[in-house]
Amino acid sequence: MKPNPNSHLTAKERDKVSYPTRKLYGMGVINGNVLDFGCGFGKDAEFLGSKNISCAKYDPHYFPDYPDKKFDTIICQYVLNVLLPEEQAEVLMAVSELLKPSGKAYFTVRRDLKKHGYRTHYVHKVQTYQCNVQLPYRSFFKNDFCEIYEYRHFTQIDNGKNGIFENPDSDAELISELATVYSIYDKFPVTKGHALVIPKRKSANYFEMTDKEKTACQIMIHRVKDILTKKFNPDGFNIGFNMNEAAGQTVFHTHIHVIPRYKGDVENPRGGIRNVIPGKGDY
Repeated sequence: MKPNPNSHLTAKERDKVSYPTRKLYGMGVINGNVLDFGCGFGKDAEFLGSKNISCAKYDPHYFPDYPDKKFDTIICQYVLNVLLPEEQAEVLMAVSELLKPSGKAYFTVRRDLKKHGYRTHYVHKVQTYQCNVQLPYRSFFKNDFCEIYEYRHFTQIDNGKNGIFENPDSDAELISELATVYSIYDKFPVTKGHALVIPKRKSANYFEMTDKEKTACQIMIHRVKDILTKKFNPDGFNIGFNMNEAAGQTVFHTHIHVIPRYKGDVENPRGGIRNVIPGKGDY
């Protein structure tokens, strides 16, 4: 059983729109095609629909049909607080993948929690989880009860830095994103679907990353592998990084290559990464 099976029982059975959605609507930032990710019973989507705003609903427990398109605006209200860290990562990646490059997402988290961790829900009498959440995104609104973060694709914001991976080109196609790491397609791919996994904080190589960044990269590698498998149906993968000039590194900002491989893309693939030294692949 999943360690957090009752997260959906924390949804309030509201009969009207939530405060953050009403606030965002009043500020005029909910535009275009909208998705309520983790919508619970769907009252926010009903409210937006009454205002002639098209709003799709997704919730793994109540509205489980996963969206099949991208959106201009995504709202995610009071979801992250009731999820374990690995579940939070799944939500952040999913929202980044469902958002159009020009779009914006709004994550609302509680700021009035007094108890953290597992507790017995006072209504349902089962174990539920809650925690504080802080995100490295723009704090759009905050009061004593909640905070709303505004998220945009890392490729679409000016970070005020000059590094090609610290401030990537806006035309770079984002594959997925977490709070500390993102993934794009390689500008000069060696195979179809060649992707990069890149920490946002600059470090010269993999071994200079923090443990938290390494964990985030591993999570992203798995996610990107699944996306590439679904999109390109490769026959295998090479995954790795170059460290220092002698090993072929040319951009001194950590980046991990996820390279799909296809039968016949080379005459003899035996040896895989051993072929970085010519003649050493076949043994």
